[in-house]
Amino acid sequence: MLEDHQTAPSTTPWPAAYPQGYAVVDVETTGLARDDRIVSAAVYRLDARGEVEDHWYTMVNPERDPGPVWIHGLTSDVLEGAPLFPEIAEEFASRLDGRVLVAHNAVFDWSMIAREYARAEREAPVRQRLCTIALSKELGLPLANHKLESLAAHFGVVQQRAHHALDDARVLAEAFRPSLQAAARGGVRLPLLECRPLTEWTDRAAPRIGRQSGGYSSGGYSSGGYPSGSWRPSRKRPACPYPNPGRYEPGKQLKQGMRIAFSGDTSVERDLLEDRAVEAGLHVATSLSRLTSLLVTNDPDSGTSKVVKARQFGTPVVDEAAFGQLLRDVEPASKK
Repeated sequence: MLEDHQTAPSTTPWPAAYPQGYAVVDVETTGLARDDRIVSAAVYRLDARGEVEDHWYTMVNPERDPGPVWIHGLTSDVLEGAPLFPEIAEEFASRLDGRVLVAHNAVFDWSMIAREYARAEREAPVRQRLCTIALSKELGLPLANHKLESLAAHFGVVQQRAHHALDDARVLAEAFRPSLQAAARGGVRLPLLECRPLTEWTDRAAPRIGRQSGGYSSGGYSSGGYPSGSWRPSRKRPACPYPNPGRYEPGKQLKQGMRIAFSGDTSVERDLLEDRAVEAGLHVATSLSRLTSLLVTNDPDSGTSKVVKARQFGTPVVDEAAFGQLLRDVEPASKK
């Protein structure tokens, strides 16, 4: 068992607005796509000042091919006797409950966790997340890149088993503590984002254990060290048959052909929400431009590139609930 890294208690005056506890998380997965699964998970629970309270680790049988074994080292034989996610869901939830989820590229870890709970017809008790990449930017840390190993090296944290969920979580916990304390000393507002558990989910066919899925390409890195440019099954939709009628006007109907972009967490799985938009005759865009009719986001104050561009271009913004209402009555495209 790995020993928890301990430091002397901090005497830093603590901001009252800071969270009361954190769950530093790392998950290793079969890949990066929506149908990929968790193969191992680790949680370090920290108190309000970032001191370690305890830690937990489990392997998870993904019921399919384990993916990049050369990265996480977990083969089909090793995972065959591991518990299924529904069997560890309650214990995992108890480690997350009432805490801010902390991860390196937290949107990835949160997305994988939210999908696993949706498959199990349960809800992860997470309401906020904190990305250590975003925090390092807020602190202006002089890092060569945003890899976990660079953040660890900056704080003198030694990694023992890269891409092992427990050791990655330990390393991140040890790097997060001084980051949190530096933020407190400097009065830095923590970059907290809302987490919306998935309330609706549908699976597509995925390769089972024993079959190889797609490979990985080089590029930047996500929370577990996977290349961010990695293989991902593409979803090719037919081109929208209607011309773009322009921007959405608040208080009016959506019109067929309008270009819709999405940003951030949604309570309905993103692909399902996009499918409904396409079925209504809307054009789902993967990026935001001056031609975008509407941005759908539950966190309009976030700093995502789409939200920033929407502010620059004056693009109308609505949340998921409002968009769902608008989808009920989309105005047909004008006849030529």
